[in-house]
Amino acid sequence: LWVLLATTALDYFGVEIRALLAGLGIGGIAVALAAQNILGDLFAAMAIVLDRPFVLGDFIIVGDMKGVVENIGLKTTRIRSLSGEQIAVANSELLKGRIQNYGRMNERRVVFTVDVTYDTGPELVAAIPGIIRDIIGAQPKTRFDRSHFLNFAASSLQVETVYYVLDRDYNVHADIQHAINLEILRRFNARKIEFAFPSR
Repeated sequence: LWVLLATTALDYFGVEIRALLAGLGIGGIAVALAAQNILGDLFAAMAIVLDRPFVLGDFIIVGDMKGVVENIGLKTTRIRSLSGEQIAVANSELLKGRIQNYGRMNERRVVFTVDVTYDTGPELVAAIPGIIRDIIGAQPKTRFDRSHFLNFAASSLQVETVYYVLDRDYNVHADIQHAINLEILRRFNARKIEFAFPSR
């Protein structure tokens, strides 16, 4: 209303309104183009707050960046990487990529293989999945899924095992895998089962 009254008054006093309005229109377009990136980041920040693809403290991976979300600002989100530095990412760029959010993970699926030599007897190979099942079953916060002799590889017989860690903390997973690996080593040594390695 005030703009309309002001332009009417200027027109009444003989000021060329068309040129003024054209100038304001061009200036508005220039300001809009200059503010495009800022507004894009602002709307992206609003989308992050409303849609909540991640929250403070979540461990996320976006492209080649990975780390813990420390701050969600109007223009940037700050992520603390595994190597310690802080990465500031524009909110609009962050939402363009695929976000892997490990903070929302309830359990962690783990797949690993054990390679044994080709001179391991069929009876021992058949016993390996049961040995591994017993080892995983003895660990807290785990759920065994399967263990099978799956492949005749170039230099080994491969037994693939899948289990779940019932905790999203990576350190818990690493501790459990460490304990499993040590016990596999002990039991294989006790039964004279030899691990394979690439050979020509």
